[in-house]
Amino acid sequence: MPSTPSGEPRSETAEPRGIIGRRRSDGIFRGVTIVAGALILAALAAVAVFLVAQSIPAFLADPAELKGSPSSFWAYVGPLAFGTVWAALLALIMAVPLSLGIALFISHYAPRRIAQALGYVIDLLAAVPSVVFGLWGITVLAPSVTPLYGWLTENLGWLPFFTPPVSGTGRTILTVAIVLAVMIIPIITALCREIFLQTPVLHQEAALALGATRWEMIRMAVLPFGRAGIISASMLGLGRALGETMVVAMVLSPAAVISFVLTGSQNPSTIAGNIALNFPEAHGVGVNALIATGLILFVITLIINSVARIVINRRSAFSGAN
Repeated sequence: MPSTPSGEPRSETAEPRGIIGRRRSDGIFRGVTIVAGALILAALAAVAVFLVAQSIPAFLADPAELKGSPSSFWAYVGPLAFGTVWAALLALIMAVPLSLGIALFISHYAPRRIAQALGYVIDLLAAVPSVVFGLWGITVLAPSVTPLYGWLTENLGWLPFFTPPVSGTGRTILTVAIVLAVMIIPIITALCREIFLQTPVLHQEAALALGATRWEMIRMAVLPFGRAGIISASMLGLGRALGETMVVAMVLSPAAVISFVLTGSQNPSTIAGNIALNFPEAHGVGVNALIATGLILFVITLIINSVARIVINRRSAFSGAN
């Protein structure tokens, strides 16, 4: 039997203290992560239970008690849900191409010093409060785009998106979408930049060695590798746009309508903006109705993220360094 330096016998099954300590720390870390995950699920379940419990009176109430006296609760929440999805979708359409272009420029085209400076600026923009963007949208952007809206209505009025009459203030759903796009561009850009930088160097060098141009290398190696990450970044930006309140409340001139017109004065409001504008004055069933619209927003966000997760899982072959 082996012995210790002091001459005492040592068991063959004894383990070094370092291994025991590492196993103990691994167990503690595993327990902390399990508790953290359980807390997240518990918080999500608590929010869902609260929304459902507080929304039941609104579902059962007389529609005459709701704001605007709609024919039913769904007639009340329908335009709000439409405006929420419509504004967020417009913002995403504008933000994703610009974000990808900026991220690719930083990661594969810009010199190192310029890339670092742009990276810092993008990170700082992501931390700007939404109220600042709202002030910029209502004082600078809306008056600036009013002549453009007039031109679009005069020359492209035959399209359903630019049907006259045009808004005289510029506080339209398109203005809100532009501000939301500016808000989510830093988020999508920062994530896509980090994803593109993780592309295996061997994949890029192999494409270049075969005679591919830089753009062909990006199209064959970088974009397929980061496809799942791009979708995740886009969904994160979409979630920010769906839940934005201050910009919508400050910039938009809302109405209880469902309209695809981008430059008109009658614009659908969003669920978050409607809650922010009406909650201070709401009472009784009105409070339950606003909470019920929050439940609808919760369900919309959950559905969108679930669809995104399904798409990412189908593209899992491109998400690793394989």
